[in-house]
Amino acid sequence: MELFYVPLLSLFVLFISLSFHFLFYKSKPSSSGGFPLPPGKTGWPIIGESYEFLSTGWKGYPEKFIFDRMTKYSSNVFKTSIFGEPAAVFCGAACNKFLFSNENKLVQAWWPDSVNKVFPSSTQTSSKEEAIKMRKMLPNFFKPEALQRYIGLMDQIAANHFESGWENKNEVVVFPLAKSYTFWIACKVFVSVEEPAQVAELLEPFSAIASGIISVPIDLPGTPFNSAIKSSKIVRKKLVGIIKQRKIDLGEGKASATQDILSHMLLTSDESGKFMGEGDIADKILGLLIGGHDTASSARTFVVKFLAELPQIYEGVYQEQMEIVKSKKAGELLKWEDIQKMKYSWNVACEVLRLAPPLQGAFREALSDFTYNGFSIPKGWKLYWSANSTHRNSEVFPDPLKFDPSRFDGAGPPPFSFVPFGGGPRMCPGKEYARLEILVFMHHVVKRFKWEKVIPDEKIVVNPMPIPANGLPVRLFPHKA
Repeated sequence: MELFYVPLLSLFVLFISLSFHFLFYKSKPSSSGGFPLPPGKTGWPIIGESYEFLSTGWKGYPEKFIFDRMTKYSSNVFKTSIFGEPAAVFCGAACNKFLFSNENKLVQAWWPDSVNKVFPSSTQTSSKEEAIKMRKMLPNFFKPEALQRYIGLMDQIAANHFESGWENKNEVVVFPLAKSYTFWIACKVFVSVEEPAQVAELLEPFSAIASGIISVPIDLPGTPFNSAIKSSKIVRKKLVGIIKQRKIDLGEGKASATQDILSHMLLTSDESGKFMGEGDIADKILGLLIGGHDTASSARTFVVKFLAELPQIYEGVYQEQMEIVKSKKAGELLKWEDIQKMKYSWNVACEVLRLAPPLQGAFREALSDFTYNGFSIPKGWKLYWSANSTHRNSEVFPDPLKFDPSRFDGAGPPPFSFVPFGGGPRMCPGKEYARLEILVFMHHVVKRFKWEKVIPDEKIVVNPMPIPANGLPVRLFPHKA
């Protein structure tokens, strides 16, 4: 509970220290072009509706902030104020299409100030500029044909993970184990680190970083923001050491140019022929590790949660995975062809991502004044698109709270209605990587165990992504040989 009070204290301190300045000096934006601003309220000075926005997640209902206002204003677009910024919330597939299609035209990526401070660029560029560079560099590495060579590796890591963390235990807590598994794979695929002690050394600071990224940027001892800054410095220092050693190994022929993302970054130049420095590479590796750390762990944890609650769904996944097990020789690792057979399992994973999206939404910033759906959006306003408002739309997903993997049969949901990985030019480049991770995990957990939840009605909290409040403890029942 203490973690929940720190953001509240931060918000209060920020309100007291800055509210007078904004009350007297910050003017309210006005509509332009004859169109009104979207309906809504901006709440208190400075903090706006930030507390309401965050607290519904802490209480386990992140969609409530969105749905309450959609109902109140009878609109898929409404105004608010979040993190000290005037904002408009865009809800639904049509809004997603508009924002994703106008990336770098009418809107651009935006993150709260805390992100740039937790991830200060060694090249003095913004997180936004660094993200653009990364998106140019990563597609080749994350293409399905490039990732195929890592399936056997993921399979072996998963086997080791379950042998050491799950087997011969009556109960386990899923979320911490999922984080360990996710990070182990990422360390191997990104920087070829696999020695357990070294992986654990890197993993320890990551929870603090994840909690502080989206927080009120008050750098005082004890705040999530302060802890995130300190932890990011620790990880960055360790990564620079790994990078220095890799440069030596590449020069001596002890490492290959294609073994991981780190080698790819060291040996790839930009359009002008310039190579990245050690600090710049450390920044980017840190961003990649964070990007897939808690999000992927959250997804796997909710796979376990829903399979525990829905025995008929579990049975369908189990039968599919056991057909693959029976087709393999003893000790034979998973291959690309096996992954392609996991169609029902992936439909189940997609339904998990629909009902419990790790990415609740993301921010954009208006590059100029524009109108949408009869409302004026001023330049500089922050725009938030919401996954939940789309994923739980009954017009797209009938009976939206029902768990139904058949929604993803055939062509699946309409475009822009299923957005766990974002969309448009900014769709997550690691989507296929995440798919492989999730399916390999599902393969190993269902072929070994059935399970039940220790806490049947365990609360879900969102801070900043959904996780069971107690980490999802489960009681294991190994399959008989």
